[in-house]
Amino acid sequence: MPRAIWKGAISFGLVHIPVSLVSATSSQGVDFDWLDKRSMDPVGYKRINKTTGKEVTKDNIVKGVAFEKGRYVVLSEEEIRSAHPKSTQTIEILAFVASDQIPLQNIDTPYFLAPDKRGGKVYALLRETLKKTRKVALANVVLHTKQHLAALMPLDSALVLVMLRWPAEVRSLDELELGSDVTKPTLAKGELDMAKRLVEDMSADWQPDDYRDSFQEKIMALVAKKAKAGKVEDVETRKDSEERKSADVIDLTELLKRSLAGKPAKKPAAKKSTKAS
Repeated sequence: MPRAIWKGAISFGLVHIPVSLVSATSSQGVDFDWLDKRSMDPVGYKRINKTTGKEVTKDNIVKGVAFEKGRYVVLSEEEIRSAHPKSTQTIEILAFVASDQIPLQNIDTPYFLAPDKRGGKVYALLRETLKKTRKVALANVVLHTKQHLAALMPLDSALVLVMLRWPAEVRSLDELELGSDVTKPTLAKGELDMAKRLVEDMSADWQPDDYRDSFQEKIMALVAKKAKAGKVEDVETRKDSEERKSADVIDLTELLKRSLAGKPAKKPAAKKSTKAS
């Protein structure tokens, strides 16, 4: 299994499901690093004063937020740290909603969730419950001091955590200013029939291996050819490590009972009366 980037627990009611977060994607693009051709040392970015063009030392840099055009409010590191959400190592479920209620444009990055320690049974219970109810769980999670809205959903035998963009980050379709020729088009039946036939003629099953990044393949083939010829430069790199935390799981049945205890049963929705027209 790929290396876990976060360990914690899914939390709803009094139930805690220990899990490990694993990236569901891998970057396949070509990453070009800057190197000093004289020494083959890595080249970083300088901190430059955009007005004077001179380099600024780290001690002379403060962080500011644009308040008005050309005017900034400066915040200290302590003030910024105080605003960071507390890392709880918990995927806190807020509500369960129908999956089709989440707009496509809000979907961001997917992650796989794997059960940790003795959490297999309760992990499976949540997965099956989501499948049978056709719901996904909206949750809050903090990764690297940043708070995220996420959707927890079943995928075959696993659970997937999809990071969502905050609603305020998503633009309205109204900003496209679509004309009536788009929103209320006049389309002839023949045009629709021909378009439908074209779609049917080009329809195929999803075969992931059929789609490749040709630029990446050409670059990596060139890299392999030059490496085989001995044209390789040594560059020193450093790796950082981070300790991970985990959570324990306790009796599932007891926690479910305690989570439901004291909660009034939901009243059945009142039937709407129908009037004959």
